[in-house]
Amino acid sequence: MEHYEKLGSFYLGKHYDLEERKEQEELLLYDSKDLVTHAMCVGMTGSGKTGLCIGLLEEAALDGIPAIVIDPKGDLGNLLLTFPGLAAEDFRPWINEDDALRKDLSPDEFAAQQAALWKKGLGWYGQTGERIQRLKDSAEFTIYTPGSDAGWPISILSSFSAPSEAIRNEGDLLRDRVSTTATSLLGLLGIDADPIQSREHILLSTILGNFWAEGRSLDLSSLIGSIQSPPVKKVGVMELDSFFPSKDRFKFAMRVNNLLAAPSFQGWMEGQALDLQEILYTPTGKPRIAVFSIAHLSDPERMFFVSLLLNETLSWMRSRPGTTSLRAVLYMDEIFGYMPPVAEPPSKKPLLTLLKQARAYGVGVVLATQNPADLDYKGLSNIGTWFIGRLQTERDKERVLAGLEGIHSGGSSDHGHRDLRPRQAGFPASQRARGGSGALSHALGHVLSPRPAGSRPDQATHRRAENRSVRRTGGREPAAAAHSGALRSGRPRRPGFRRHFRDRAGPAAAPGAAGSLGSDPPAGAATVLCSGARSGPALRSQAARVMRGSLRPPEDKKRGPCRKARAFDRPGRETDRPRLGRGRGNRPR
Repeated sequence: MEHYEKLGSFYLGKHYDLEERKEQEELLLYDSKDLVTHAMCVGMTGSGKTGLCIGLLEEAALDGIPAIVIDPKGDLGNLLLTFPGLAAEDFRPWINEDDALRKDLSPDEFAAQQAALWKKGLGWYGQTGERIQRLKDSAEFTIYTPGSDAGWPISILSSFSAPSEAIRNEGDLLRDRVSTTATSLLGLLGIDADPIQSREHILLSTILGNFWAEGRSLDLSSLIGSIQSPPVKKVGVMELDSFFPSKDRFKFAMRVNNLLAAPSFQGWMEGQALDLQEILYTPTGKPRIAVFSIAHLSDPERMFFVSLLLNETLSWMRSRPGTTSLRAVLYMDEIFGYMPPVAEPPSKKPLLTLLKQARAYGVGVVLATQNPADLDYKGLSNIGTWFIGRLQTERDKERVLAGLEGIHSGGSSDHGHRDLRPRQAGFPASQRARGGSGALSHALGHVLSPRPAGSRPDQATHRRAENRSVRRTGGREPAAAAHSGALRSGRPRRPGFRRHFRDRAGPAAAPGAAGSLGSDPPAGAATVLCSGARSGPALRSQAARVMRGSLRPPEDKKRGPCRKARAFDRPGRETDRPRLGRGRGNRPR
């Protein structure tokens, strides 16, 4: 028996020597237990993220592990294209006939060529028709299409059922589920509802919370009736009719009813119930790879369904006993927009909860994205395995490098070293043994090229630092840098002194030397560049107001009034503005 046929070993390929640019015979095996600390697959489009994750899901299926697969792009239906015979007639219905025309081949000849190509490639990695047949026998593969009957439809009626007792007994989890369900439904109605300011969101949350806390389920007709006649008389301390008058509640109920009565919504009412236990296992107990294809849905519909699915996953997970082995896999092919660093879409809370708690229940979360910098760091910090493809932007490279260094130091995962070592396989033993930044830089090769320590960032990096600082201060006058030397950037209402201020706070800075006047500022330091202040005491007084004591201008540098005031029209752009006179608004403060 091959090594990769052992239970718990996922066969991902062979090691590759970057120095010799040659594939080695040593197999690359991944311990399935490491997947309970979750995995992230990053890389630009076309770098092989989907192919790698399909291999990961197939290895899980061979071990009898079910999976929930969220497919926003419609690529993961390829999981069902398994041909044990690798015959040309199996490939014929799935080839691109335009490719055959470009190669001056008939469709049958091109299908035979593709079958031979796949047979040779799979044979190089030891994959035979017998193993492909075993994959088909190990699990059932099903494509679900919510809101459509192109695949197996999904009914969302059960999504308004009362959650499990384990969820109801956890106050935070129950509140999160109520909030995400209300936000998802309102998003489907086209209402961008704030959980605190929106009357519709507060009313829906109150109705759902009241029913679910008592263990009662809701159907859509009872939900509409409860909007018109809520089961409460007060919302907060206000009377219901004062908070949300009956006439407005009727309009809101009509809006919900119109959505449910629309012909396009009927696809959401038919099909299999969104019950994770029935979806992950067949009636005979066979594990299932459930692919939820949402490429045909609009953005609000995608968010609505993904939020419901994540909440159902949480409920199913909390009803299972704890384990240290991998029990199930949740994979999302493109996570962009569902876990952003700043916004709070309804999918974010359940996703963060899964990344924090799913390990204890044996549920591994696998996420794929092109831009890791667009994801919330609180989620990334709970991911133990990183699969890295080609990255283009410096932001993404720095974010991945920081995450890998945290894993390698063992800060974010008990399996950090084991997760990183397979990524370094095939490199010189001296690099693997030494570890640290040298091993990381060598492991990443040309994918990441971190800036050398002490080097000066480029102009774009400097501009990004200024923009972040301006957003932090809201475009107001620079606030106090105090004595820490941290000068905040902003647009000064009154021009100050025509000098660059830079922050030298650090190991080399002398005590009390919060900054200095004179030469160009270092990259990343905030800069104030303006002129037109009076000389002598007025200049010193203005400097004290702008810097609030953190820096003092040179007293021997006298300047008279000038005709122009130079200021930053926006961060990173210096413009000249003519002064209109010495009115009250132009006097130094």
